Formats: sequence, structure tokens, C-alpha cells
Amino acid sequence: QVQLVESGGGLVQAGGTLRLSCAASGRTFSSYVMGWFRQAPRKEREFVAAINRSGGSTYYTDSVKGRFTISRDNAKNTVYLQMNSLKPEDTAVYYCAASNSYSMVVITTTRGYNYWGQGTQVTVSS
Repeated sequence: QVQLVESGGGLVQAGGTLRLSCAASGRTFSSYVMGWFRQAPRKEREFVAAINRSGGSTYYTDSVKGRFTISRDNAKNTVYLQMNSLKPEDTAVYYCAASNSYSMVVITTTRGYNYWGQGTQVTVSS
């Protein structure tokens, strides 16, 4: 069992930056692929970024490539999402998730994740 707690959301102007953190409980954090998803009002939850167990490989949805960076610190049981050059369309609730999967395809989908955080709101004003 893994419990995930996100923090770092807030209100920022377009072009600004935010850094989200997700703290995980348990001693097996490094055994999970970690991902970030987001859900805007009246839209489905969508994949944002993922990082493999060692932190050596990362994956992004096209709309955030070059602006967002996912990273992890296995010693601190924490995964981060650095968000730069934020746009109003980035406004959403952002969720952290943990996956047991070894499939690069599955980890870009919500069904590929076993545990979810409660979410943190990110609002980007124009």
C-alpha cells in the first residue's frame, strides 16, 4: 500500500512557474513508476508525465514537453513536477500516481496506475 500526498499547487500568472511535490509513504517508493496526471473541469483525466523507477527515463505528453520536468528523489520518497512557462490551458487539478507496471504504453494511461493522491489545484490566469 502506498499513500501519496501532493503539494505546491496554487494561482499563478501565465508565463509563471510552479513546482509540485508528491510525498509517498512506505519503504518501496523506488519500486514504482511515478506519474503526474491532470483533470480540467468537464474533461477527462489526462497523462502529463512519468518517470521510471531509477529516474533515468522520463515521458511527457506533447503539450508540456520543453516546459515541464518530472524528477524523483528515492531517498526522500518524493516525486516532483517543475512547471515553467505556464499557460491558462494548464489549469487543472494535478494528481500524482504510482504504478507497478513495466509497460511504457500503460504508464501513459490512468488504468496503468495502482495508487493516486488527492490532487492539488493549479490555476493559471491570463
